Amino acid sequence: MEITIIGTGYVGLTTGACFAHIGHKVICVDNDERKIDLLNKGIIPIYEPKLDEIIEEAKRKNLISFTTDMAYGVKNSKVLFIAVGTPPKETGEPDLSYVENVASQIGEHMDSYRLIVEKSTVPVKTAQWIRTTIARFNKKNVDFDVAVNPEFLREGSAVDDFLNPDRIVIGVENKRAEEILLEIYKPIKAPILITDLTSAELIKHASNAFLAMKISFINAISIICEKTGADVEMVAKGVGLDKRIGPHFLKAGVGYGGFCFPKDLAAFIKIAEELGYDFRLLKEVANINEKQKEYFVKKMERVLWNLKDKIIGIWGLSFKPNTDDIRFAPALDIINLLKKEGAKIKAYDPKAMEKTKEIIKDITYCDNPYDVCKDADCVALITEWEEFANLDFEKIKSLMRQPIIFDGRNFLDKEKLINLGFHYYGIGKK
Repeated sequence: MEITIIGTGYVGLTTGACFAHIGHKVICVDNDERKIDLLNKGIIPIYEPKLDEIIEEAKRKNLISFTTDMAYGVKNSKVLFIAVGTPPKETGEPDLSYVENVASQIGEHMDSYRLIVEKSTVPVKTAQWIRTTIARFNKKNVDFDVAVNPEFLREGSAVDDFLNPDRIVIGVENKRAEEILLEIYKPIKAPILITDLTSAELIKHASNAFLAMKISFINAISIICEKTGADVEMVAKGVGLDKRIGPHFLKAGVGYGGFCFPKDLAAFIKIAEELGYDFRLLKEVANINEKQKEYFVKKMERVLWNLKDKIIGIWGLSFKPNTDDIRFAPALDIINLLKKEGAKIKAYDPKAMEKTKEIIKDITYCDNPYDVCKDADCVALITEWEEFANLDFEKIKSLMRQPIIFDGRNFLDKEKLINLGFHYYGIGKK
């Protein structure tokens, strides 16, 4: 199948590369000339495990190409996936101008039947607007279908998630669109749910909102655990063994981040509001997430007494391990809260420092995790990169001014650190 992917961000680039990997001929279109130039040179502009390997393989087989020419992408593929960004406005609702612009260009350039697939995460009923916009600009009155195929990719494991998904959701209006999408996904073995356009759009928002709710729930429980002397990991294990609940996303920490959960939650709240429903449950999910970062900083203050002029080391800047994405990363909010209190920050991340430097300039960026610890009054682990579990903690203790560690992900070996003489503070633990 000949497929065009419009947008080469995390979703678009992974989707295009994986489609090429399973044998389709893929054109990736983006209006960012610099990004397309990098991709044509074999340089991947984002860090995502395995992505560079499958793109290199697809290029060798002549199954993937990159261009800024929208007309070329529209005219040379039967199926067009819209995977452009939908950044949040100040109101919380997503900015759909990129989607509208793409839809208008598709309508302008297509010269024969096309299936246009909504891949970006958008509010319910957006597919109808895509159809209306394409029809308005479709001067040749060409036949087309619109479908919805939400993505469920986790940054850091996006390639594996695409090739081995829990499910594939396809929203269509007729058998013709359904058969085309089933043919595209035929090489991937997974349950496929065929539904209407509106239900497919809602599935994505409902899924992310539910997962965010589980995270905020266990983070709220972690505070109760600290106040009662319980262990949140034991509580989470006991709760997660219930098959109706399950263990996933019951890991306490400093809060969720990334582009999906915060953006999609705000968008879903706004969607509900416009439909006349006050989704107070989701508002509190978002509120708990913000308060968790503040609570973590307050904990540091309770241990260190005053934060002013304290040297605080930060391990991890990306919102999760195995990605360089810092959008809505908890580390950034925690650093800014610490700076407001007058603390001096030293930070290290294996992949995300260059992007963080563009946003936060007045802290010290270190070449390795050991440099972070030199003369530090404490170190806070914010992102659970595997590298941090395998450090020489005896060396770290000798470098620090005070041997204090705040483990924002309950990732490090608490007993080992205590035996080495560290003061250890996790989340939801005594």
